[in-house]
Amino acid sequence: MFSFLRRRNALPSAGPSPCGYLQPAHSQDLLSSSRRQKLLENIWQRASLSRQQFSELYRRPLERFAELVQQLPASENHHHAHPGGMLDHGLEIVAYALKIRQTYLLPIGAPPESQSAQAEAWSAAAAYGALIHDLGKIAVDVQVELEGGKTWHPWHGPISRPYRFRYVKGRNYQLHGAAAALIYSQILTPNLLDWLSGFPELWSQLIFILAGQYEHAGILGEIVIKADQASVAQELGGNPERALAAPKQSLQRQLAEGLRYLVREKYKLNHPDGPADGWLAQDALWLVSKPTADQLRAYLLAQGIEGIPSSNAPFFNMLQDQGVIQTNAQDKAIWKATIDNGRGWRNTLTVLKLSPSLIWPDAKDRPTGYTGTLELEEAGAPAEETVAGQPGPQIDSPAEIEDAAPFPTAHTNTPATTPQVSTNRDNEVDELLALFGNITSTSEELDTSQGSATAAPTPKERNALPQEPFETDDGSPAYIEDKGMMPSSTNELGQGFVDWLRTGIASRRIIINDTKALVHTVAGTAMLVTPGIFKRFVQEFPAIEQQAKVQQTNAWQLVQRSFEKQKLHRKTDKSLNIWTCDVVGPRKSKQLRGYLLRDPHTIFAEVPFDNVSLTLKTEAAGAE
Repeated sequence: MFSFLRRRNALPSAGPSPCGYLQPAHSQDLLSSSRRQKLLENIWQRASLSRQQFSELYRRPLERFAELVQQLPASENHHHAHPGGMLDHGLEIVAYALKIRQTYLLPIGAPPESQSAQAEAWSAAAAYGALIHDLGKIAVDVQVELEGGKTWHPWHGPISRPYRFRYVKGRNYQLHGAAAALIYSQILTPNLLDWLSGFPELWSQLIFILAGQYEHAGILGEIVIKADQASVAQELGGNPERALAAPKQSLQRQLAEGLRYLVREKYKLNHPDGPADGWLAQDALWLVSKPTADQLRAYLLAQGIEGIPSSNAPFFNMLQDQGVIQTNAQDKAIWKATIDNGRGWRNTLTVLKLSPSLIWPDAKDRPTGYTGTLELEEAGAPAEETVAGQPGPQIDSPAEIEDAAPFPTAHTNTPATTPQVSTNRDNEVDELLALFGNITSTSEELDTSQGSATAAPTPKERNALPQEPFETDDGSPAYIEDKGMMPSSTNELGQGFVDWLRTGIASRRIIINDTKALVHTVAGTAMLVTPGIFKRFVQEFPAIEQQAKVQQTNAWQLVQRSFEKQKLHRKTDKSLNIWTCDVVGPRKSKQLRGYLLRDPHTIFAEVPFDNVSLTLKTEAAGAE
């Protein structure tokens, strides 16, 4: 077993508790139970270190944590509310964090040799962030009184006298996240902090965790949150594997896999005679920004992944935050570049910069670099980069251009593998849908807590119909791989939407009866939330925007009108298309609008139970 290292000022062993006071205990005694020993062994195995290294990086911080939290619980009435619950939760969350960390290659986009060199530091940072994330509770949630009446504060160091505690009434439940910054130095020594501070990306994320600002903590924040969910689920009788499932298909990994698929299987790189989807340099891969965003978003949508922004500006921010693209000198995602093939074709574009190792981990698999030149404009002054390492001609500074695709791409459709993104629904609908959570469903229905349950159809399965061209803005042909998704007639577009809906529900890429769902069951049939469901369709197939521009309308409205012409929906008593549902939540009731299908089997193989939180109104919704 582990060798325990005692401090010079040893704490007394646990003993009888006079007058309701608890005796402080050594870390050796606190960690001696069979369950805690097994957790320590699990942590050691996942850390993959020698016993000596493990003792320095993990065992000693855990001992300091144990002696600081003693028998304090992790909460008053929620998870790990028993004596010693804080210590149990700390050990569990470290074990889960290390398990989740194994699903990442960190830092994202770095060369494999750099990821290998930083591996131990990222693992330790994930463990430390997890261990400390609830530590602030002992500073602000509980009041600890030492024998004799003196109040103990954790910044004084470990409890050395008999103690008792009580929860603070009227406490601020959001404060403990930031309060960890008061006492983390009791756990992490200067030597450990010196070591971690040598990795800038890791260090900044860990600082945000220590300050309780998980929204800025990047990958480390995601690991800690998921580990916490797994530990809490286990304690409350839930299934911790659910909480661990998401990191295996984390947003970071989905973005990387989506880009890898597009570049390897779809994109035209380094075209010598004109436009392409991207250009490979010796140290960077440059992809045209808007087509890449549109197609990557569509890829993610087909996977049923949540949280993907529907507009490009926040989508670029997300790519930046997840570390899959490299930023310019102003810490922005978008670069401006002029590409010149040296034979008469040259264009100024907005591009994204990626590490080639993200797409081709093995350098031997990379294609030959571009033989032309790529000139960057950054901080107002262009700096030339020769894409293939060959000098190119000097050109004038590129003019300001819009963030739009300057040439047609032949890859307007994307594979069925993406996240379910929130659409541009109005704030009221978002608020309404957030009111209801657990929905009664059949056993065959989607597990909505996961967002998706089964694998999406493969691109081959979806491309059963022949390719048909349509015209882009400059009149040149582009293609979409599924005839039904970009048809030549309104009728085909409407039928394509219905087919997509049916397939998406069957494959569980489109969720139903969930707080963010765009399809619900009510009054024995299906309700399609408008305009959200039509916007979702357009996001997955951005090529429809081209046809909508020709008709001078919004793409989602074009799909909506095409659906209406299928005459698959019921009319209200006033012969209107849109119905209204009352959404009954725990504190208030609102309304939701959409189409009701005449026959629910139009999209359902087996009709689920009605959503118990929705009630159909007999009157029409009003103006459409």
